[in-house]
Amino acid sequence: MVRVHPETGERALFINPGFTSHIVDVSSQESKLLLELFFNQITKPAYTTRFRWNNGDIAFWDNRATVHLAPQDLDHLDVERLLYRTTITGDVPVGVDGFRSEVVQGEAFSSEVPTVFKQKAQKLETQSVLS
Repeated sequence: MVRVHPETGERALFINPGFTSHIVDVSSQESKLLLELFFNQITKPAYTTRFRWNNGDIAFWDNRATVHLAPQDLDHLDVERLLYRTTITGDVPVGVDGFRSEVVQGEAFSSEVPTVFKQKAQKLETQSVLS
């Protein structure tokens, strides 16, 4: 959960409420409590930046040391938002002990289309041919 940034050597929590489900080698209860503590820590206002958008702006951040938390208070605005998200395939996270992260479940993130989406596309293609 703590990774060493490959460019700066700094340590950072490498967790995200959308992707981190549990901590291995601790009880379920301990995992839940620790993650709650960490998630609360990484979303404290002292550690966040609020970007004030202007037409044509681009925001870019380093996911190796930052968590993206989309704003939850925009419903009152009468504007249409158009967003394009691009994710750059990065390095494999390395912990303070030199251990390189491994996939516990699912597939490693890459530029390839995930197998589950390939299978769904093939299934839809087969169904349309049979119809």
